[in-house]
Amino acid sequence: MNSTARLSLAAADLCADFWPSAGLLGVSLRHWGEELLRRIDDLETARAKGSTAGIPLLYPWANRLATLKYRAAGRDVALDPNSRLLHFDDRGLPIHGVPWGMLVWEIVEAKRDSFLARLEWDRAEFLAVFPYPHTVEIAATLALDHLTLQTTVFAGAGTAVPISFGFHPYFGIPQLPRAQWRLRLPAMLKLLLDSRGIPTGGKENFEPRDSLLGDKSYDDGFAVIGEQSSFSISGGGRRITVTFLEGFPYAQVFAPEGKDFIALEPMTAPTSALTSGDGLRVLDAGGRFRASFRVGVKSGG
Repeated sequence: MNSTARLSLAAADLCADFWPSAGLLGVSLRHWGEELLRRIDDLETARAKGSTAGIPLLYPWANRLATLKYRAAGRDVALDPNSRLLHFDDRGLPIHGVPWGMLVWEIVEAKRDSFLARLEWDRAEFLAVFPYPHTVEIAATLALDHLTLQTTVFAGAGTAVPISFGFHPYFGIPQLPRAQWRLRLPAMLKLLLDSRGIPTGGKENFEPRDSLLGDKSYDDGFAVIGEQSSFSISGGGRRITVTFLEGFPYAQVFAPEGKDFIALEPMTAPTSALTSGDGLRVLDAGGRFRASFRVGVKSGG
């Protein structure tokens, strides 16, 4: 498979494309031929800048870290601020792990409606950023009305692995202004943040929402309540629902004012869990961790 080749899945009225040589990025999700993903107009520029787009895996951590140093699973790590494998936010904090465009996935199996992809975390430059040898697999399955992504981490025989990754899928309702999208969010615990977007440790109740997005903006982190929480936008005769199936006890909701997208993001840990330890799970050596979510697409509001 060449460096720009896409891997395509199809099932009835739903089609999806992925980019194995660049982070296994989800670059298209089409329903009735209409695109549901956002920020995919210039993928080469996004790749060069390290910007998120489509459906990216944020790996090995999601969102930003409070410092360039962390200690996790018994190891002290000092990140190099000049490393080409790091991307920084506007405050100079490392964000979203290794840029997705630098992660090349091997396709183990591919069918018309599914694939299995693998990433070996064993290169020296990767281990300098996240010194935990392991293997990651993503299984994608496309069905009549949904796309399921299952991520499995296999720890090496001699190394425990901190779990802190997430996905950052961008969606939009075709041919309908943002203000007319109906947003549904479940009851959750909202994580209180400092001025850098780092959790302070405090939480407050967040009541369920079911209203037009209008001119509202979101850039918030949450702890979900219960299993299989669902988030959705709808309008124009279509509903897009993100359901956390397993392994994602945290969420981010990102909808900047004036932008025609919303990101409904499944997270395995809260922002900066590697530095704080809060909500951080550590996979034992030789163990396996699995997380999955589903993007459902249906007619109706």
